[in-house]
Amino acid sequence: MGQNSSVGEDLEVDEAVEVLSTISDDILQKEDGPLCAAEIGSELQKQFAILPGGRGMNGSPIIVLPEFPAFGEVGEEEVQNVLRYLTSIPSATASGLGFILIVDRRLDRWAAVRATLLRIAGLFPGNLHLVLVLRPATLFQRALSDFLFKFNKDEFKMKVVMLSSVTELHAYIDPGQLTTDLGGTQDYHHESWISHRTAIEAFALMVKTTAQTLQAFGTELAETELPNDDEATTNLLHTHTQKKDKMTEDLQVALSQGKQLLAYINEPLDTDPEYSMTQDEMENLATIQRLLGQLDETEAAFDDFWERHSTKLEQCLQLRHFEKHFREVRGQLDTTLERLSGFSEVSISPAHAEYILRELSSHEGKACDLLDLALSLASEGDRLIENCHYAEDSIRPKCGELRGVCEEISSTLRSKKSLLLRALELHQALEKASRWCEDGIFLVANQPVDRCQSQDGAEAALQELERYLDTASLHTLSDRSTICCQFEAVLNPQLLDQIDKVFQKQTSVRETFEKRRVSLKKLAAKQTRPVQPVAPRPEVKSPLSSPSQERKERRHSADSLLCRKVESQLANGNTRHASLSEEEENLAVLRRHVMNELLETERAYVEELLCVLEGYAAEMDNPAMAHLIPITLHSKKDILFGNMPEIYQFHKRTFLKDLEAFTDCPELVGRCFLERMKDLQIYEAYCQNKPRSEILWRQCSDCAFFQECQKKLEHKLGLDSYLLKPVQRITKYQLLLKELLKYSKGCDGCEDLQEALSSILGILKAVNDSMHLIAITGYEGNLSELGRLLMQGSFSVWTEHKKGHAKVKDLARFKPMQRHLFLHEKALLFCKRREENGEGYEKAPSYSFKHSLSMSAVGITENAKGDNKKFEIWCNSREEVFIVQAPTPEIKTLWVNEIRKVLTQQLKACRDASQQKSFDSVSPSPTSNNTSIPLSPFRSSNQKNQKKQEERKAESSLASDFNSCSSPKHKDDAVTSPTTDRSSVAKKRFTLQGFSNLKSPKGSALSPEHNSKRHLVKSDPTPFGFKGWSKASLSVDSVDASEENDGYSSGEDPMNSDTEDEVARKLAPGKYTVVADCEKAGPQELSVKSGDVVQLIREGEEGQWFVKNLRSSNEGWVAAANLLSLISESKSSQSLSSSDGSVSGNLSTSSSCSETYTSFSDIKP
Repeated sequence: MGQNSSVGEDLEVDEAVEVLSTISDDILQKEDGPLCAAEIGSELQKQFAILPGGRGMNGSPIIVLPEFPAFGEVGEEEVQNVLRYLTSIPSATASGLGFILIVDRRLDRWAAVRATLLRIAGLFPGNLHLVLVLRPATLFQRALSDFLFKFNKDEFKMKVVMLSSVTELHAYIDPGQLTTDLGGTQDYHHESWISHRTAIEAFALMVKTTAQTLQAFGTELAETELPNDDEATTNLLHTHTQKKDKMTEDLQVALSQGKQLLAYINEPLDTDPEYSMTQDEMENLATIQRLLGQLDETEAAFDDFWERHSTKLEQCLQLRHFEKHFREVRGQLDTTLERLSGFSEVSISPAHAEYILRELSSHEGKACDLLDLALSLASEGDRLIENCHYAEDSIRPKCGELRGVCEEISSTLRSKKSLLLRALELHQALEKASRWCEDGIFLVANQPVDRCQSQDGAEAALQELERYLDTASLHTLSDRSTICCQFEAVLNPQLLDQIDKVFQKQTSVRETFEKRRVSLKKLAAKQTRPVQPVAPRPEVKSPLSSPSQERKERRHSADSLLCRKVESQLANGNTRHASLSEEEENLAVLRRHVMNELLETERAYVEELLCVLEGYAAEMDNPAMAHLIPITLHSKKDILFGNMPEIYQFHKRTFLKDLEAFTDCPELVGRCFLERMKDLQIYEAYCQNKPRSEILWRQCSDCAFFQECQKKLEHKLGLDSYLLKPVQRITKYQLLLKELLKYSKGCDGCEDLQEALSSILGILKAVNDSMHLIAITGYEGNLSELGRLLMQGSFSVWTEHKKGHAKVKDLARFKPMQRHLFLHEKALLFCKRREENGEGYEKAPSYSFKHSLSMSAVGITENAKGDNKKFEIWCNSREEVFIVQAPTPEIKTLWVNEIRKVLTQQLKACRDASQQKSFDSVSPSPTSNNTSIPLSPFRSSNQKNQKKQEERKAESSLASDFNSCSSPKHKDDAVTSPTTDRSSVAKKRFTLQGFSNLKSPKGSALSPEHNSKRHLVKSDPTPFGFKGWSKASLSVDSVDASEENDGYSSGEDPMNSDTEDEVARKLAPGKYTVVADCEKAGPQELSVKSGDVVQLIREGEEGQWFVKNLRSSNEGWVAAANLLSLISESKSSQSLSSSDGSVSGNLSTSSSCSETYTSFSDIKP
């Protein structure tokens, strides 16, 4: 329909334009006519030929060649152009009658007449009807012309009439058609004529140009394809409107010029009403009037065409807007429908159901706004159709599609909301019934047995049970089939399983109650049996009581007690958990309560994280909220929220599901924590970022963005409270694990719970340490290259420096420096603690780096200056000594043990490297004494453990030698490890000067008569594997007790001492602390862990010791060579050192080895 009307519009405009073109061509003599008057104006100005506008008797146009003496000098082209122009002016009808040519040569000669006639005969372009010649007026020329004309008449090939005067001319032409020069009455002004002709032709040219432009524009509009987008349609409408305005302006200019020309032509009539126009003037007037009329018609047709075309463009623009909005709304509807489809109709808990309902309600509000928008768009489409839009076939289906999707979304919302409400109702009923069962179990478990010893107590307990049972109908589920039928729409296997469990629990509780009622009734009945009468004074024995009667009463009392005991056991033992005692059942209930708390808080935690990420973090990328975000918050989302998205994904996808798998076995949940312990370390990064996050929050906390987000979420607390949730959560786990561990003593998962608790505490310690570590300033190196941070804490520190044989004490010797120490695997950092001013994390202290010691070059002395809180850290053969005082002896012990572990690990690493170099330089032999170490008979077939024995052999020899020469009563003994090179060929034994002379304990270094305060084994600065031993003997230098220790240096490699007799001689029965783990390889062997206290009982015949683990009470045999690498004597106190790249053996012992953790002081749960 639209196309047909467009075609009709095009035809109307084309017809109007065609008429205009025809009229213009008539004026301009079409394309093949002469030039315009403006182009031959100079020729016309010569006036050698004119067209005054008169007509002959038959209506033929009259062209006059007035007297022009220089006509012969005018060029043929000029004459031809003028004649062609003049003959083209009259209408085609008049021109068809032929032209009458009047040649005025009255003042000229015959020769000029003859030349003019010949020229006319050759150049006249039109149909020449008659030539009237006014011959020369002189007598001679007249006679000559008459004579010669007769002889040359045929030469001219046209009808020529010679006239002697104008009177004769009037016989051929009416004087009214002649100008005054020819005796006529016509007033002719050549200049005015040229001006008229120029104006008329200019107007005709304008009309023709306008017509052509209008035709081209109409064609362009008709052939324009409608764009496919609103922007292009808008641009096209704007462009066409501009062109239309230009066309309208051109038409108005043409109309205005035509009206002016018409007035100009009518001016003589306006001046003289009796003025008679020539035929040409009348034709010009009619032509101008016709042009103006046609211009008006063309303008009207074009306006009508443009109105329809612009309407079509506007409808196209409306359609493109409609289609654009349709695509946007349709996409949003699809997204909303997809999100709604993602909402589960069922849930796993009431909290989960409430959370889904809240989320669904939130989406419902947004969906309702979207539905209103979609229905409004559909109504807009209906209005377009009512307004006869050309694209009705495209709009109508889209409107129907929008209404269909809106109805589908509304239906889905109603359905899901209804199902969720039903699911929530079911969950609440199940939870209510489960809570009733658990409370009932608590009621039974909390009834003390002694209450039942009296009649009142038994009856009170029975009434208590009866009252509780009376509430069953209000809290429990009535019938399983009824429940399943009532909630059939939301049931799934998980819910069915929960229903079954609740019904089983109800049955179990009812059975327990019934049996307890029966027991209580029996007890109450037995206590209400009639008794023998007694005397009024119960304290005086009745004389009627016989000894046999007393025996009966005592027997009856004993039977009652036994009966109550049996019945109590029956009441508690015939339940679903028949193997559990009442106390164990109570513990199981408590465990379930803790597990429920763990699960519920975990789900709530996941919901809170999601709420923060969607309600705050996601909104920071929302363009609609961009204007509310301050500049200081731009591109700072990662700083504000840290790795919270990673934490949420871990808990949502992994940890929560893992925890839910242990719902029915809370005592085993420790395994879940152990399996995910590495994942839980993501909290360390969050806590490290927390100070930056808090600073950023305080800068922007009052901005409108956070207030708007909080308002949308309907939170009472600000974002900072939720940013603290991860910190609180990681600390909450250790509290819940402690509770579970308290109620799981003796259960299968008790060890896993203990290990999980220790690991969580370890994470808290690592987080706490890392919070301190990031506060270190002034350290130029890379802290990550120092290895793992093991411990950190504040101490009082004194320093001593030795130059030559004299000590140089710091000026601050008696006023200690306060230093914060950071113990890494590879270095010990000394920092100065600086308190900061501010709030929150800005108030946390910072640490200025002062000094560092490489752990490969330090040694320790456990006790210093007789103070149990002091120990020494020294390097470079005690040239630099740091006396460290801990806040408590316990903290000192922890640090000494940790430093000892580091040095022991370094010793093992160096020993392994040395052995590997030795193995590479000497071909291995199965009978080589220096690589084969005698093992326990229970490990003779275990090659893996044999390798461990070989690795520990050298350390055993080294440790045993030093233990032999250390006095247990001197606790300040300091021992450094020898920095030695081992020979891969020769076997060498570690000895000290005088050691070979030891014949009895009395003469040994262990005897009380030994006077030296300390023993120091000086190290050779040569590292392992480069040079041989530089000394073959040992020397002992005695110094005063107040000065340095006695010094010893090694003469042989202690790592090649492999004689088990010598090893066994250095061990003695007693208690020792294990410093390394050892798994048993045989059924009779003993496995121990670091920190265990063991007792050496007796020595076997094959270099074995019978050992008892005092912690686990297990007993077994252990090879003597292994013992020296596993234990240290609990009575001695020695030091451990690593100097110049070498690492000492673990020579120190302690009375106990307890493992603990630094508290998470900076983060409160």
